[in-house]
Amino acid sequence: MAEKHLRRRAVEEVTGLGRSTIYDLMSKGQFPRPIKLTGKAVAWPESAVSDWLENRPTA
Repeated sequence: MAEKHLRRRAVEEVTGLGRSTIYDLMSKGQFPRPIKLTGKAVAWPESAVSDWLENRPTA
């Protein structure tokens, strides 16, 4: 079965993070990087986002 991929807005909804926070965490190596779908479009593998949510530190 093919893995589902989430576009940025879906990632924002699932994680509760904003665009700039997602990209800031990615630059620090603390959030998964997306894959390219086309020349401009990217998406995150749903499994990578789910794993990040399960393993992120809680306050």
